[in-house]
Amino acid sequence: MVEMGAQALRLKGIGKERVQGGARFRLEVPAFVLRRGERHALVGESGTGKSTLLDLLALVLAPEAGGGFGLEGEAGTVDLAALWRTGDQDGLAALRRRHYGYVLQTGGLLPYLNVADNLGLPARLLSRTDDARVRSLAQALDIASQLAKMPAALSVGQRQRVAVGRALVHRPAFILADEPTASLDPVNAEQVMRLLIAQAGECQAGLLVATHDAALAARLGLPILRLVAERRGADIVARLEA
Repeated sequence: MVEMGAQALRLKGIGKERVQGGARFRLEVPAFVLRRGERHALVGESGTGKSTLLDLLALVLAPEAGGGFGLEGEAGTVDLAALWRTGDQDGLAALRRRHYGYVLQTGGLLPYLNVADNLGLPARLLSRTDDARVRSLAQALDIASQLAKMPAALSVGQRQRVAVGRALVHRPAFILADEPTASLDPVNAEQVMRLLIAQAGECQAGLLVATHDAALAARLGLPILRLVAERRGADIVARLEA
């Protein structure tokens, strides 16, 4: 298993189908590679599967059988599709902890931990303590004065900055962000997005940001990937155009 030096996530022929309320939705990913140091914006209308694709990449949602899904690294390639087929949840969890940072749309902070403890959580899960890293990120994200506060005492923008820092603290190979600025006003949205891009660059992480704001993504220099949906009979099929 690749434990260090992860360099790329590679998908080929991956699909995921969901049924809700009698309607069937299918996501199709013919081919996609996210390499360390690359950054992309994932753009699509609501309901086109942006969150589904991020969850697949983040190893929290199982892909359908038949496609290729690998984590490439200096020590070789981990067959992620095989881990899902064999039900190796411990292996998948270990890879998530080590190689991934995930910024949720709502922040996803633990309400019973203060800002400093929320920021440091991913490192502690790897049995590492790095208070200097926590302080450095807090300074860079302009939340250094909030470290002792609980999430409920923060503004929406501050909570999103903490979520960004938490995703970065353990220096992951890949950072996924699910519409991290959707609940922010335009000024704060651009600030948070700029901070996310800058900090991901410092980690040399591969970054994929799902957003509804294609104009902001283009203005910040993010290459755009599109999910395009079409109706096929009673079904909706969304396809990644990479």
